[in-house]
Amino acid sequence: MNLIRNYVLFTAGLFFAATAFSQKRIHGIVKDYHSDERVPFASVSFQNTTIGKLTDSAGTFSFYLDKWPSDTLLITCVGFQPFKLYIPASKDTILIEVPMERGTFNEGVRVKTKVNKGLLLWRKIVQHKSKNDRYRFQNFSYELYNKLELDIKNLKFGITKLKPFKPVNDIINQYMDTVEGHRFLPTYLTETISDYYYQKKPLKRREVIKAVNTNGIKNESLIQFLGGMDQNINVYNNFIPVFDKQFVSPASDNGDLYYNYSVKDTQIIGNNRYYHLVFTPRRNGTSTFEGDCWVHAGTFAIQKMNMRLGKDANINHIDNLSLIQEYSLINDSTWFLAKDKFVADGSLFGKDRPGAIGRKTTTYRHVVVNDSSVINALNNNRIIEEVVTLPGAPDKGKAYWDTSRHEQLTSTERGIIAMIDTLRNAPEFKKLTRTIEFIATGYLDIGNFQIGPWFNWLTGNSQEGFRMRFDLGSNKGFDKHWWWHGYLAYGFGDKKFKGKGELFYLPKKHPRLYLYGSYIQDFDYGQNYYGEVSTDNIFALAVRKPNIPIKFLKTTQERFEFFNETRSGFSTLLAATHKNFLPVRNLISEDSFPVTGNRSPLATTEVSLRIRFAYLEKFLENTFFRTSLGSPYPIGEIYVSRGIAGVFKSNYNYTKVSASISDYVKIPPYGNLSFQVYGGKTFGTLPYVLLDIAPGNELYYYNKYAFNTMNKYEFIHDKFAGVNIEHNVGSGIFRLIPKLKFRQFWTAKALWGSLSDANYALNFKQGNNFQTLNGKTYLEVGTGIDNILKVFRIDFVWRLLPTPLPTEIDRKFGIFGSFRLSF
Repeated sequence: MNLIRNYVLFTAGLFFAATAFSQKRIHGIVKDYHSDERVPFASVSFQNTTIGKLTDSAGTFSFYLDKWPSDTLLITCVGFQPFKLYIPASKDTILIEVPMERGTFNEGVRVKTKVNKGLLLWRKIVQHKSKNDRYRFQNFSYELYNKLELDIKNLKFGITKLKPFKPVNDIINQYMDTVEGHRFLPTYLTETISDYYYQKKPLKRREVIKAVNTNGIKNESLIQFLGGMDQNINVYNNFIPVFDKQFVSPASDNGDLYYNYSVKDTQIIGNNRYYHLVFTPRRNGTSTFEGDCWVHAGTFAIQKMNMRLGKDANINHIDNLSLIQEYSLINDSTWFLAKDKFVADGSLFGKDRPGAIGRKTTTYRHVVVNDSSVINALNNNRIIEEVVTLPGAPDKGKAYWDTSRHEQLTSTERGIIAMIDTLRNAPEFKKLTRTIEFIATGYLDIGNFQIGPWFNWLTGNSQEGFRMRFDLGSNKGFDKHWWWHGYLAYGFGDKKFKGKGELFYLPKKHPRLYLYGSYIQDFDYGQNYYGEVSTDNIFALAVRKPNIPIKFLKTTQERFEFFNETRSGFSTLLAATHKNFLPVRNLISEDSFPVTGNRSPLATTEVSLRIRFAYLEKFLENTFFRTSLGSPYPIGEIYVSRGIAGVFKSNYNYTKVSASISDYVKIPPYGNLSFQVYGGKTFGTLPYVLLDIAPGNELYYYNKYAFNTMNKYEFIHDKFAGVNIEHNVGSGIFRLIPKLKFRQFWTAKALWGSLSDANYALNFKQGNNFQTLNGKTYLEVGTGIDNILKVFRIDFVWRLLPTPLPTEIDRKFGIFGSFRLSF
């Protein structure tokens, strides 16, 4: 019997083995080429046959056949271009990854029905928001893993053959990757693991960064932006931020005004039914997405949302953009965010030119909701939002990351880390990056010193003639707490030297505390009044208005500052300043003002205090200085100064008080609004250089903070109030011609001012050109076209009040240009 049984088993084994070896097998994964996300329930079939199936919920498919039904495999899915795969007859086993290029969600025949199932499903999603949005919980926490990657694309156009790139050509080609004929260079990767805590009422947020891998970048302020505090996207919100724009969410309460909805399919996954909802923009040129989502039947919770920009979306420098969010059940009925992904690629110079691809992948684990442990963690907050980087977080080793990251790195991602290490130590690459930085910023590090900016080196004017200037300062290599800088300038026309020296000491960065001292002897090239730009650079020569005499005022100044900031957003700046003014041309001379004893007629010594409140303001910092990224709340300032006569030949006693409030507000879908309200008063009888000089603009380059149809020193006051408003509408009327991607805006600026009789008598002398409003209104309004060729803006500005004199008819209207890079 054993012999018979072994014979049967042996024969059966030969039969199955022969069958297996004669069988054709194909296994594949269907992915979105742009986002690298798997595409579920795509149709996979052999062309011109009835043999086919759908990919599963993970985007995979398999066929086991006796022979190939045809030589072409056809893969199709809503929103993607059809993909055809040629199958050689001699092949028995094929393993394939299918990259699906984007198509349109509008293909197929439109069928009119009495009931729009897509619209009904959207309404159900909106009705159930309060039960599915994660912010419905009183508190929650999770562990967050955030991965950011940057690739350089379209290097096939020979950028590495350009002379500056030739030294690093071999390094670049070594790590170049190719996908379906598209060449890209993976260049940067960061990883962050943190614990995130949220409380609804009262609102509190906290993030504790436990580990961060920045591959060489040690900027602490940048590390804090790599977590999850500033990268939250919620598809249940009415609007979704995309860079500095606000796009209407497909799950918006008013989504039916912006989207067409349709149900394409219904699938069963793990005993749960899901609807496949597709959405497309109703109108071209609006800030909307196109895409699809899978919606759980019964709870009407979004299980997965895929969004991408429509072809006519008014956003700059972005060729493709994908936003993906996935939700999972953390118990029988509670859905919570499990993963989100953001992929954007674009170029400053055109779609097919070298550009960048940015990828952000975030996963969420160990979710806890409505638990006392969250409250206990948030009790450690000193302010309502706090990001803490634990000691040693940037120093975690390979063993830690291998066991702690939520998903393992791909071979490409591991190659990025190796390449970054190679490039950072390559002398050719260091030289290249220094050259690019010098051209872009104007500054160049030489050892422990820094020269620049280069655009101040050469300029000229009617007083100084040809002017040369050279700057020298220290950098972080010299010292990480002390910074010094100075420049020396020489005018070949007046044959005189000018210069500046300054010293800065930063003992504490968080919260910030510093000491600063400076000495300057030079012409006043910028009034520094509510943001006016300096004209001491090479670019100002080409855009100055004609027939307006340049006012030359030489200033000698010594200044000392003490700055202290609190974690709550309050900061104080205490300063002592001594100034001596010397009018040189086209201004009232110092001989016109009386003096007492050995005092100087235009000298002042003052102490001042500025109090500023900017709650939750964020900054991007380097070793010494920082750039504000704004605050979600209005920013207020109060300034008080006291002039003291008789100190260092100062000639005047006076008191100045001023205040301002500014804010930047997003008002989707109507763009954004920025405003500044300010006012002040001077107590004392003073020469014009110490009064409040209304900010004029004598350039054709538009100044946001100045009155662009007003000249410098045209209006002076000792009491004033003003308001600046700018409303960027977005596409506005230009959505009718979406290909141009123009943007619409309007501006309004008003000023009220007056001058006391004593100050009028002192300053309004024969031959001067000063004016005062005497309680009247100065008003200018403007509109124009923004985003011309993605970088230029034209402002058309009208001066409505006061009415210019008949000899000043050209002052009623002006055209101004400017440029900026924005999304």
